[in-house]
Amino acid sequence: MLRTGNSEVIKSVDFSAEPLRGDHFEQVSFVQCTFQDLSGIDFIDCVFQDCNLSNVSVKNCKISDIEFINCKLTGVNFAESKDFAFAARFDNCILDYAIFERKKLNKTFFTNCKIHGADFTDADLSKCKIHNCDFWDAVFANTNLAGADFSSSKNFTIDPTSNNIRKAKFLSSDLAGLLSKFDIILK
Repeated sequence: MLRTGNSEVIKSVDFSAEPLRGDHFEQVSFVQCTFQDLSGIDFIDCVFQDCNLSNVSVKNCKISDIEFINCKLTGVNFAESKDFAFAARFDNCILDYAIFERKKLNKTFFTNCKIHGADFTDADLSKCKIHNCDFWDAVFANTNLAGADFSSSKNFTIDPTSNNIRKAKFLSSDLAGLLSKFDIILK
């Protein structure tokens, strides 16, 4: 039924009812699909568009050069996916309560994403591309943010004493998100 191949498109399949069969997918586009378990599957150079991956299990899943477009990824624990060659692009996605703990994300792009309550503890976001994202209540603890550009994003709270923010970019109007720990009043 399903096979890998050049630019194959799999559309409108509910894989929560019947699990995705196969252990390796390369250059496959999944469009308007629903997923529950992607454990142990290798995805290389694939696209997920308009998919529901909320609370999907990605334990030992390889995510290499994957593009998520208009996807719902609420509660996904990316910390359980394979570390080797992790590279993803999230465009206009909902990543609320996603877990990126200890993940090396420096090849990752976040564009126009809602990332409320996500956990970036001990993650490496250095050189990560971030554009126009909402980080309401996201956790940054011992996170490497060196060189990251938050100047077009909002609602983040980052403690500069417990995160590496060297050469990171912020708007002066967002200083409150960097200084909230000090309980000072900015005017």
